[in-house]
Amino acid sequence: MGAFASDRNGLKPQSMSKTPTSETPKGDRIAKVLARAGVASRRDSERLIQAGLVTVNGKTITSPALNVTDNDKITVEGKPIKAPEPARLWLYHKPTGLVTTDRDEKGRATIYDELPEDMPRVMSVGRLDLNSEGLLLLTNDGGVKRKLELPSTGWVRKYRVRVNGRPKEEDFAPLRKGLVIDGERFQPMTVSLDRQQGANAWLTVAIREGKNREIRRAMEEIGLSVNRLLRVSYGPFQLGQLKAGEVEEIRRRVLRDQLGLDAEGNPQDEDTKAPARPQRRRGPAGKPGVSDPSKSQRRPGKPAGKSGPKPTGKPGPRAGGPKGKPPAKKRRD
Repeated sequence: MGAFASDRNGLKPQSMSKTPTSETPKGDRIAKVLARAGVASRRDSERLIQAGLVTVNGKTITSPALNVTDNDKITVEGKPIKAPEPARLWLYHKPTGLVTTDRDEKGRATIYDELPEDMPRVMSVGRLDLNSEGLLLLTNDGGVKRKLELPSTGWVRKYRVRVNGRPKEEDFAPLRKGLVIDGERFQPMTVSLDRQQGANAWLTVAIREGKNREIRRAMEEIGLSVNRLLRVSYGPFQLGQLKAGEVEEIRRRVLRDQLGLDAEGNPQDEDTKAPARPQRRRGPAGKPGVSDPSKSQRRPGKPAGKSGPKPTGKPGPRAGGPKGKPPAKKRRD
């Protein structure tokens, strides 16, 4: 079947070098190499391969079941890929009114239209919908993106949520037990009722999955309408006082400790090493960084304490256009 035989029928991935079939092929999977080079996520890299847009040593490949080494010459759409950079991670305060995608079929503005011009090519870790705001993680590495999105990572995503109505603590019992909506099961949420503000109530909600519109759908199921949703933390990473539209890079040492990167800053295979347990970091209150996990990883079913910024009733400002884009904040190494 040649060097590009698929492994779906139990065949081992082939290598571009003449390696005996009895040995494990050298190198890494082509999709993993493309992801590390910042071309796209592994899944999107596989789509590029299947579309015939990737060549290895001058030959077009159409199957991702291929291992490559540093000696192989790889191009995507005719352009050589860059050498993999060390994995990097940024905190981004996504404003409302932007979609989290490379391009939008409806012509709406995307987060990539508003990011600082000095940012390298990045991918978002998960998404926030059009009308949601707050912390969005960005990375240049497809392996890091995939690791942080895996359910097995188990990191808590915490939100400040404003709903219309006058709910009571007992109203949230179904959310704390776990819901089934339209045949889809939602894991138990941690919900606390923080305060009533006129016709609206402010809640703190913590989830571990991040399904599409999960919090909005869950609130609708118990008769509440969400009119503002702000993510304040993702695992150990906090929004803090980062303003809408601003970007700040996480220090490489913190990234290495939290994600289990190797000495060169490259993500280790998710099958061989789980993310490190978030560690306590004390620092000035309110600044972005790594949180105390005892405050962000509570047991499902018990109300979480109040945390994160106290939003006002008005949504944050939208990031400026190209002329008003602030540069990304540098790491505090």
